[in-house]
Amino acid sequence: MLPARFLLTCLTAVCLSAQSSPDALRAASERLRAEASRTHGAYEDLAWLCDRIGHRLSGSPQLDQAIAWAQSRMKAAGLVNVHAEPVMVPHWVRGQESAELLEPARRPLNILGLGGSIGTPKEGVTADVVVVGSFDELEKLGPAVKGKIVLYDVPFKGYGHTVAYRHAGAARAAKFGAVASLVRSVGPVSLDTPHTGVMDYDPAYPKIPTAAVTIEAATQLHRMQDRGERIRLRLQMGAQTLPDAPSANVVGELRGSEKPEEVIILSGHLDSWDVGQGAQDDGAGVVFSMEAARLIQSLGLKPKRTIRVVLWTNEENGLRGGLGYRDAHRAELKDIVVAVESDSGSERVKTFSLDLPKASAQAKADALASLKSLSQAMEAFGAEFRLGGSGADVSPIVAEGVPGIGMHHAATHYFDIHHTHADTFDKVSRDDMDFNAAALATFAYALAQTDLKFR
Repeated sequence: MLPARFLLTCLTAVCLSAQSSPDALRAASERLRAEASRTHGAYEDLAWLCDRIGHRLSGSPQLDQAIAWAQSRMKAAGLVNVHAEPVMVPHWVRGQESAELLEPARRPLNILGLGGSIGTPKEGVTADVVVVGSFDELEKLGPAVKGKIVLYDVPFKGYGHTVAYRHAGAARAAKFGAVASLVRSVGPVSLDTPHTGVMDYDPAYPKIPTAAVTIEAATQLHRMQDRGERIRLRLQMGAQTLPDAPSANVVGELRGSEKPEEVIILSGHLDSWDVGQGAQDDGAGVVFSMEAARLIQSLGLKPKRTIRVVLWTNEENGLRGGLGYRDAHRAELKDIVVAVESDSGSERVKTFSLDLPKASAQAKADALASLKSLSQAMEAFGAEFRLGGSGADVSPIVAEGVPGIGMHHAATHYFDIHHTHADTFDKVSRDDMDFNAAALATFAYALAQTDLKFR
């Protein structure tokens, strides 16, 4: 007869194996989906964040409020080790801003200063405008833009391609003596609504003020130039950069029942731009991450690995949250199984992409095959697994070898309202929010129940 202790050990192993079987994971997924649809937790949390706190630029009182709120929500959900991890963040302030077309017709223009821009003198900058459609056109004009305002009228051809003009436009114009630069808003459509976002200066050239204009204004000024008309404009911006301000990442956990040292990170970023409510970018990713953990906890599911929620600060204009986390957690990076980031809005998830920049082609293929072994558990959501990018916030630890996973949403209309006054809660679907929270919860729980590793 076998010893009782041996029988107990065998029984425990069988039970744990059963908990991670495809049937058991599908059953857990069904429960998670039902609970998400019953409680609508992600939807309700996002409504509160948007309605009561609103936009949350780094260094602002609103971001401080969001950090406190997120900790209270994690504690209420039953997460443990809930705390804020301090980092210092840039503190850029927009101030008052305006633009007025003076010639050939007098009218105001809607603008949004770009994050990190300097301001103008109090009286503003008044100058002729030169419209270009590319950096190549600017280079051909060269010194001809000296003393003028350069406007980049570049149609949207995908965010990664077009955003280069927002990032580098001011520096490239300053190289040839321009006194200010404007950029057509980086997005596919507009209802005379400008898009903001971060920009960069080049220390080799003077800093000049820079702002985004609407698609309507950029194309109008381009037509005027094509007709040979003189375009003259006054730009006034009160932007300034103050000393760095204290902020924090927010962290909470569901501790693993069997392998607590092995960590799965679920994340989104708490900060937003200082317009709209930051609903899509990235309030949605924040509440998906919190709600996924809450759903698992509320159903009494016991993940073998630790599921850690990390809500990043300062993604938009500095990435200090991601960098600070990397530096503070270097000793445990080896124990992070994956770092998942959701930062593409609230529409339904379409893909989970595995990011392994240091791996060989064969290692990437093998890792993707391993990830696809979770397909049965995720079949109700129809999301695909592929190789691809993960996210800006997790990029510092991914660069150190941590496998990254990007939770990519349909984003059909994401860039229509990205970084605008229109990024507000009314664009959110409750059904999509429930779906995504359950999908992330299922994915995290299924991964926590396996021995899968991707490096």
